[in-house]
Amino acid sequence: MHTFSIRPAALALTAALALAACGGSDSPSYPTLNGDTPLVIGHRGASGYRPDHTLESYKLAIEMGADFIEPDLVATKDGVLVARHEPNITGTTDVATRPEFASRKTTKNVDGVNEEGWFVSDFTLAELKTLRAVQPLSDRDQSYNGKFQIPTFEEVLDLAKAEGTKAGRTVGVYPETKHPTFHAKLGLPLEDRLLAVLAKYGYTTKASPVIVQSFEVSNLKYLRTKTQVRLVQLVDANDVNADGSMDLTAPYDKPYDFAVAGDSRTFASLLTPAGLKEIKTYADGIGPWKPYLIPSKQVDANKDGKPDDLNGDGKIDERDRVMMPATSVVKDAHAAGLFVHAYTFRNEAKRLASDFKGDPKAEYKLFFNLGVDGVFSDFTDTAKAARDN
Repeated sequence: MHTFSIRPAALALTAALALAACGGSDSPSYPTLNGDTPLVIGHRGASGYRPDHTLESYKLAIEMGADFIEPDLVATKDGVLVARHEPNITGTTDVATRPEFASRKTTKNVDGVNEEGWFVSDFTLAELKTLRAVQPLSDRDQSYNGKFQIPTFEEVLDLAKAEGTKAGRTVGVYPETKHPTFHAKLGLPLEDRLLAVLAKYGYTTKASPVIVQSFEVSNLKYLRTKTQVRLVQLVDANDVNADGSMDLTAPYDKPYDFAVAGDSRTFASLLTPAGLKEIKTYADGIGPWKPYLIPSKQVDANKDGKPDDLNGDGKIDERDRVMMPATSVVKDAHAAGLFVHAYTFRNEAKRLASDFKGDPKAEYKLFFNLGVDGVFSDFTDTAKAARDN
């Protein structure tokens, strides 16, 4: 769930107590951890249709039937939690076109990588509220650019409550603490701010309509000592190699707090039976990037060292990969008592392996049949249709 380049996918996740996601006796049964219907999680809202992390995006996801909406949380200069995909807001807002903020452009080190741009931590909430969100992916609808504000975490919680009441069901919120080590170094630690907001809403138990996720480990362990809300360990990688193995190149090779601590374990280490057993001591589920569950590979039929262009369109992308057998991760996670929420599912043909023939529902069905307990999707309507039909 990191970059916007969507290397075959990008960012994650979970379902004990599947809030209102359970259908009647005629609903299909799925091999999930507890036999519950898998959750549909609106990834950054309905981000396939609206700019990410806006109230309008979350609202559309709820209208389309999302069980949870997913805000990524970063902190403003004055310590308010707001929903943005990254601390760097150059690609997700119109800040670069705002002359009054030209002098705020800077370079910061985020998880060991120097990034140039504008950062939430250099703006007060009042200043951020003057900016407008944009669609960061050029191949998606740009017509809503410049129309929507950056919401606070409390505004997202209020929206979920209000829209859930309107729809007659509980809508959960699935916040991700973004770059906790980065924020701690700035003197803007996310965890206690998050706990304070959740406590204000009375969200402190496993039954609360909230699940907290992170790619780092130590902050989840800290949260577990302070709250009983469900926690999820996200699991990333840099890319998928031609043969379907995971490319663990820094900084996407391991949780960043591991890198800082000199811990040699990688994200892949977390998904071994021993790693899953440890996760169970502080979290309720895992949120792996989906190739960890079912990988895909390129084809080189004539052995010339170049991937075959399976659909003959002159370029190599996901459509030129073939799905491989599932790994044991879902089975092993369930054996450890952990639910599995996989990310990220998208509709565009270029983001679907050749097996699915351009039909995103076919991909969902493969993962639902494997037993995932939830999916992070940019297209809530498609995910829900694939699950319910």
